[in-house]
Amino acid sequence: MRRLTSLLLPAIGLLYPFVVYFGMDKVSPPVFALVLGSIWLIRAPALLREPGGRWMVGAALTYCALLAVSGESFMLRWYPTLISLLLLCAFGLSLIYGPPLVERIARVREPDLPDAAIPYTRKVTWVWVGFFIFNGVVSAVLTLWAPLAWWTLYNGLLVYFIMGVLFGGEWLLRRRLRGTA
Repeated sequence: MRRLTSLLLPAIGLLYPFVVYFGMDKVSPPVFALVLGSIWLIRAPALLREPGGRWMVGAALTYCALLAVSGESFMLRWYPTLISLLLLCAFGLSLIYGPPLVERIARVREPDLPDAAIPYTRKVTWVWVGFFIFNGVVSAVLTLWAPLAWWTLYNGLLVYFIMGVLFGGEWLLRRRLRGTA
């Protein structure tokens, strides 16, 4: 059950732009808010144990409450911007309060991370900070001034392509730096 709930939030995140695109005229914003809020509440116990988890859960539930109370379908389009802002905060604050988030992720796979890798993980964390700034701005601009189809194309497809390029590029660079490429 824990594995299912840990996959549920990311899966909803992937599908969210398409659900909004195809469901905005059929499902009321309060229903969207109820479903989204329920998913965050299911995932909350695990998130609350992570650094910054309380802020993430609190911000997401506040967004869901505002969406439910306002009933404005336009507010549905702000969710990807909110997620980018939350991830920007998580990655950015990890650079201030350490260790950097990429280092934490690396240590899951390699607990005895070499000292030489630490500056590298800091740089990669900075790259993700830059990405989340870029993504948040683009998502907000599309929310404010673009048609729903453009917003859906970017938030439902293009952003994942960009993330894939970042993941793939970092993986290739890491292999090259380790001399395994």
